[in-house]
Amino acid sequence: MTSPDALVPRLPSPLQDVRDDRFERHGLRLSLKRDDLIHPHLIGNKWRKLVPNIEAARGRPLVTFGGAYSNHLRATAAAGRLLGLATTGVVRGAELAGRPLNPSLARCAADGMRLHFIDRSTYRRKTEPETLAAILRAAGAEEAYVVPEGGSNGAAVHGCRALGEELRGHADVVAVACGTGGTLAGLAAGLTAGQRALGVPVLRGGFLERGIQALQERAFGGRTGAWSLDERFHFGGYARTTPELHAFAEDFEDRHGLPVERLYVAKLLYGLVVLADEGAFPRGTTIAAVVTGRPFPAG
Repeated sequence: MTSPDALVPRLPSPLQDVRDDRFERHGLRLSLKRDDLIHPHLIGNKWRKLVPNIEAARGRPLVTFGGAYSNHLRATAAAGRLLGLATTGVVRGAELAGRPLNPSLARCAADGMRLHFIDRSTYRRKTEPETLAAILRAAGAEEAYVVPEGGSNGAAVHGCRALGEELRGHADVVAVACGTGGTLAGLAAGLTAGQRALGVPVLRGGFLERGIQALQERAFGGRTGAWSLDERFHFGGYARTTPELHAFAEDFEDRHGLPVERLYVAKLLYGLVVLADEGAFPRGTTIAAVVTGRPFPAG
């Protein structure tokens, strides 16, 4: 195995103040928690969630799950390349098997990940023990360490607790975009009294609160920290965007010189602007927005 020094991060990640009149006119201060700068290949919360799982795997091959544009699959593949670990990615959508790989999956394959495509119905049942066992057999990954979709499990939640700890004393509200919820579960636990975490889900469905509570129960024994979700800013669901969202992201990039990732970060920042206009935050509030990724392909 390659030295684990290949995964050495930049921690704590930088906290960058930004001047933005859309917040300042409401008496609010915005800062960006630049988790996108933690590591060049395991971006943001992917490093925080994956490294504890890699340590738990103890050198075993890794198998994990994701959609065709999954940041988590790319991060797992990159970690495998850097550490000399075999990786298998179980991809949602059997119909994709006969098509050319999109740039995201092509990057996974280039980093040495074996891709195994399954139908969407089976994918939805992947946490059922019998279904999971069948998937692992079919993928030739029966001896692999299983990392769940998005990397969110008890180990990952403990890893993300450090994100909250890094922000103690620096913000009243810490906001993060949510896919599977592991980052928010750990972040909220790491904050101190008087701080709260706000999650902006990027998927439709309204199921995430139960999932985050279950992750906290698994990691900490119960619901921990002050946290809430605002479900309004998914823009149609995961990997869905609109011209309005792209225009917003381009404007933010022009204002602040920060490349804005569209599937998570843009939705988070858009939601914060709307909430500021709605008066959701008292004057004098400091908001830290966690930048969990950067655009792919990265320039």
